[in-house]
Amino acid sequence: MTSLIRKLAPYAGAVLLLQGLSACSGENDAANQSLATPPTPTAVASAGAEKADMRLVVAFGDSLYAGYGVLPQESFPAQLEKALAARGIAATVRNAGVSGDTSSAGLRRLAFTLDGLDRKPDLVMVNLGGNDMLRGIDPAETRANLTAICEELKKRGIPIMLTGMIAAPNMGRDYADAFNAIYGDLAKRYDAVLYPFFLDQVVTDPALMLPDRIHPNPKGLEKIVGRVTPLVAAALKQDATG
Repeated sequence: MTSLIRKLAPYAGAVLLLQGLSACSGENDAANQSLATPPTPTAVASAGAEKADMRLVVAFGDSLYAGYGVLPQESFPAQLEKALAARGIAATVRNAGVSGDTSSAGLRRLAFTLDGLDRKPDLVMVNLGGNDMLRGIDPAETRANLTAICEELKKRGIPIMLTGMIAAPNMGRDYADAFNAIYGDLAKRYDAVLYPFFLDQVVTDPALMLPDRIHPNPKGLEKIVGRVTPLVAAALKQDATG
């Protein structure tokens, strides 16, 4: 973990830039500047009924899932669906990423999102917390919100996968220690699949990132999908047999 954090200098620089922009704007503007994407994610409840043999995965998160700066077919959920199909897994991956969502915003819309589906998902992937970190929100608040999200999913009997985030180095050691522990702790508590850092081996490579140095470009998303797909496939297989 320490060696990974040392390699996040470009990430830290982007965070400083975003925090500087936030200081010059109102709270709502700051939310839109952090991990923001145009408010056009695929509506989770808009698709028709799933086929009986089709697995349903919901990618519930912020713009890293929604697909900031890329075409809809290049977004993380779209590429994941294709990667699962290449493995012979018939699955629909619904894009439930929303622009600028913090963990509290995600919590507020979770029940509405789930209730709008035509059936219970086979897996809900959660990627929230990055905007909390960019805005310096107390990690205790982020932990409480993500815990509540996991509790709701557990109550509904929905398997969970967490794709975590890591605090940028400039946030300080105390903040990083508190923030970085959240995802692993919750994965253990709720028996969730864990991919510790969504941008691992991508955020430090400019060729895989958009010019903002916060969001991955299509090639970066392709690399992330390549690393995440085996975990998703295993989770879906376990759910089918369990």
